[in-house]
Amino acid sequence: MTVRPILIYPEPRLKKVSRAVDVVNDELKKLANDMLDTMYDAPGVGLAAPQVGVLKRLIVLDCVKEEGAAPQPMVLFNPKVVWESEEMNVYEEGCLSIPEQYAEVERPAEVTVQWTDMEGAQHEATFDKLWATCVQHEIDHLDGKLFIDYLKPLKRQMITRRMVKVKRERARE
Repeated sequence: MTVRPILIYPEPRLKKVSRAVDVVNDELKKLANDMLDTMYDAPGVGLAAPQVGVLKRLIVLDCVKEEGAAPQPMVLFNPKVVWESEEMNVYEEGCLSIPEQYAEVERPAEVTVQWTDMEGAQHEATFDKLWATCVQHEIDHLDGKLFIDYLKPLKRQMITRRMVKVKRERARE
Protein backbone atom coordinates (compact mmCIF):
# COMPACT_ATOMS: atom_id res chain seq x y z
CA MET A 1 0.00 0.00 0.00
CA THR A 2 1.42 3.34 -1.04
CA VAL A 3 -0.35 6.44 0.18
CA ARG A 4 0.79 9.46 -1.81
CA PRO A 5 0.76 13.04 -0.55
CA ILE A 6 -2.27 15.02 -1.73
CA LEU A 7 -1.58 18.48 -3.14
CA ILE A 8 -3.32 21.30 -1.27
CA TYR A 9 -4.86 24.28 -3.07
CA PRO A 10 -3.59 26.80 -4.05
CA GLU A 11 -1.12 24.67 -5.99
CA PRO A 12 -0.46 25.52 -9.67
CA ARG A 13 -0.64 21.87 -10.84
CA LEU A 14 -4.28 21.69 -9.70
CA LYS A 15 -5.19 24.34 -12.29
CA LYS A 16 -3.52 22.62 -15.27
CA VAL A 17 -5.23 20.47 -17.91
CA SER A 18 -4.11 16.82 -17.75
CA ARG A 19 -2.80 14.85 -20.72
CA ALA A 20 -4.63 11.84 -22.17
CA VAL A 21 -3.34 8.37 -21.32
CA ASP A 22 -2.19 6.64 -24.53
CA VAL A 23 -1.50 3.17 -23.12
CA VAL A 24 -2.39 1.73 -19.71
CA ASN A 25 0.99 0.32 -18.61
CA ASP A 26 2.27 -1.15 -15.32
CA GLU A 27 3.42 2.27 -14.09
CA LEU A 28 -0.09 3.72 -14.56
CA LYS A 29 -1.70 0.65 -12.96
CA LYS A 30 0.55 1.19 -9.91
CA LEU A 31 -0.43 4.87 -9.87
CA ALA A 32 -4.13 3.89 -9.98
CA ASN A 33 -3.70 1.45 -7.07
CA ASP A 34 -1.72 4.04 -5.10
CA MET A 35 -4.50 6.55 -5.75
CA LEU A 36 -7.13 4.12 -4.43
CA ASP A 37 -5.00 3.57 -1.29
CA THR A 38 -4.59 7.34 -0.92
CA MET A 39 -8.32 7.99 -1.41
CA TYR A 40 -9.36 5.35 1.15
CA ASP A 41 -6.72 6.57 3.62
CA ALA A 42 -7.83 10.23 3.36
CA PRO A 43 -10.77 9.18 3.53
CA GLY A 44 -12.56 10.30 0.38
CA VAL A 45 -14.90 9.07 -2.36
CA GLY A 46 -12.86 10.23 -5.35
CA LEU A 47 -9.36 11.29 -6.35
CA ALA A 48 -7.86 12.61 -9.59
CA ALA A 49 -4.24 12.10 -10.66
CA PRO A 50 -3.46 15.87 -10.57
CA GLN A 51 -4.22 15.81 -6.84
CA VAL A 52 -1.17 13.57 -6.35
CA GLY A 53 0.91 15.67 -8.75
CA VAL A 54 0.48 13.57 -11.92
CA LEU A 55 -1.02 15.43 -14.88
CA LYS A 56 -2.62 12.38 -16.52
CA ARG A 57 -6.31 11.80 -17.25
CA LEU A 58 -6.96 9.26 -14.49
CA ILE A 59 -9.53 9.25 -11.70
CA VAL A 60 -10.55 6.77 -9.02
CA LEU A 61 -13.95 6.58 -7.31
CA ASP A 62 -15.78 4.64 -4.65
CA CYS A 63 -18.97 6.28 -3.50
CA VAL A 64 -20.18 3.39 -1.33
CA LYS A 65 -20.58 4.93 2.11
CA GLU A 66 -23.02 2.56 3.83
CA GLU A 67 -21.54 0.86 6.89
CA GLY A 68 -20.63 -2.75 6.11
CA ALA A 69 -21.31 -2.44 2.36
CA ALA A 70 -18.70 -3.89 0.01
CA PRO A 71 -16.40 -1.30 -1.58
CA GLN A 72 -16.87 -0.63 -5.30
CA PRO A 73 -13.56 0.89 -6.41
CA MET A 74 -13.51 2.25 -9.96
CA VAL A 75 -10.48 3.26 -12.02
CA LEU A 76 -11.20 5.45 -15.05
CA PHE A 77 -8.55 6.40 -17.62
CA ASN A 78 -9.48 9.20 -20.04
CA PRO A 79 -13.02 9.60 -18.62
CA LYS A 80 -15.31 11.75 -20.74
CA VAL A 81 -18.90 12.88 -20.15
CA VAL A 82 -20.86 12.04 -23.30
CA TRP A 83 -24.35 12.88 -22.01
CA GLU A 84 -25.80 14.88 -19.13
CA SER A 85 -29.37 15.16 -17.90
CA GLU A 86 -31.26 18.43 -18.01
CA GLU A 87 -32.32 17.77 -14.43
CA MET A 88 -29.89 19.27 -11.95
CA ASN A 89 -28.89 18.25 -8.40
CA VAL A 90 -27.24 20.22 -5.64
CA TYR A 91 -24.73 18.48 -3.38
CA GLU A 92 -22.52 19.86 -0.67
CA GLU A 93 -19.10 19.12 -2.13
CA GLY A 94 -15.72 18.92 -0.51
CA CYS A 95 -12.31 18.09 -1.90
CA LEU A 96 -9.24 16.31 -0.54
CA SER A 97 -7.14 19.15 -2.01
CA ILE A 98 -9.28 21.75 -0.20
CA PRO A 99 -9.57 20.12 3.24
CA GLU A 100 -12.43 20.91 5.59
CA GLN A 101 -14.10 23.32 3.15
CA TYR A 102 -17.54 22.54 1.76
CA ALA A 103 -20.03 24.30 -0.49
CA GLU A 104 -23.18 23.51 -2.42
CA VAL A 105 -22.54 22.95 -6.14
CA GLU A 106 -25.20 22.40 -8.80
CA ARG A 107 -24.43 19.78 -11.46
CA PRO A 108 -26.42 17.55 -13.82
CA ALA A 109 -28.28 14.87 -11.83
CA GLU A 110 -27.18 12.11 -14.23
CA VAL A 111 -24.26 11.75 -16.62
CA THR A 112 -23.08 9.10 -19.03
CA VAL A 113 -19.32 8.64 -19.04
CA GLN A 114 -16.97 6.74 -21.37
CA TRP A 115 -13.57 5.55 -20.11
CA THR A 116 -10.82 2.96 -20.40
CA ASP A 117 -10.24 0.51 -17.52
CA MET A 118 -6.99 -0.97 -16.12
CA GLU A 119 -7.03 -3.74 -18.74
CA GLY A 120 -7.45 -1.28 -21.62
CA ALA A 121 -11.13 -2.15 -22.22
CA GLN A 122 -13.60 0.59 -23.15
CA HIS A 123 -16.65 1.24 -20.94
CA GLU A 124 -19.70 3.46 -20.87
CA ALA A 125 -22.06 3.85 -17.93
CA THR A 126 -24.63 6.27 -16.59
CA PHE A 127 -24.04 7.60 -13.09
CA ASP A 128 -26.59 9.18 -10.74
CA LYS A 129 -26.82 10.52 -7.19
CA LEU A 130 -23.47 10.85 -5.38
CA TRP A 131 -21.71 8.86 -8.12
CA ALA A 132 -22.76 11.46 -10.74
CA THR A 133 -21.55 14.35 -8.61
CA CYS A 134 -18.29 12.59 -7.80
CA VAL A 135 -17.41 11.56 -11.37
CA GLN A 136 -18.09 15.13 -12.60
CA HIS A 137 -16.04 16.63 -9.75
CA GLU A 138 -13.07 14.36 -10.53
CA ILE A 139 -13.27 14.92 -14.31
CA ASP A 140 -13.23 18.66 -13.57
CA HIS A 141 -9.86 18.12 -11.83
CA LEU A 142 -8.49 16.73 -15.11
CA ASP A 143 -9.46 20.01 -16.77
CA GLY A 144 -7.89 22.17 -14.05
CA LYS A 145 -11.25 23.06 -12.52
CA LEU A 146 -12.06 22.89 -8.80
CA PHE A 147 -15.45 22.85 -7.08
CA ILE A 148 -14.73 26.34 -5.72
CA ASP A 149 -14.67 27.61 -9.32
CA TYR A 150 -18.48 27.17 -9.28
CA LEU A 151 -18.83 29.52 -6.29
CA LYS A 152 -19.38 33.25 -6.18
CA PRO A 153 -16.08 35.21 -6.12
CA LEU A 154 -16.32 36.29 -2.47
CA LYS A 155 -16.87 32.72 -1.17
CA ARG A 156 -14.07 31.43 -3.43
CA GLN A 157 -11.69 34.14 -2.12
CA MET A 158 -12.54 33.28 1.49
CA ILE A 159 -11.79 29.59 0.92
CA THR A 160 -8.58 30.44 -0.98
CA ARG A 161 -7.36 32.60 1.94
CA ARG A 162 -8.12 29.77 4.39
CA MET A 163 -6.19 27.29 2.22
CA VAL A 164 -3.14 29.61 2.01
CA LYS A 165 -3.17 29.70 5.82
CA VAL A 166 -3.56 25.89 6.07
CA LYS A 167 -0.64 25.36 3.66
CA ARG A 168 1.55 27.74 5.70
CA GLU A 169 0.67 25.93 8.94
CA ARG A 170 1.37 22.50 7.40
CA ALA A 171 4.71 23.71 6.02
CA ARG A 172 5.77 24.63 9.56
CA GLU A 173 4.88 21.18 10.97
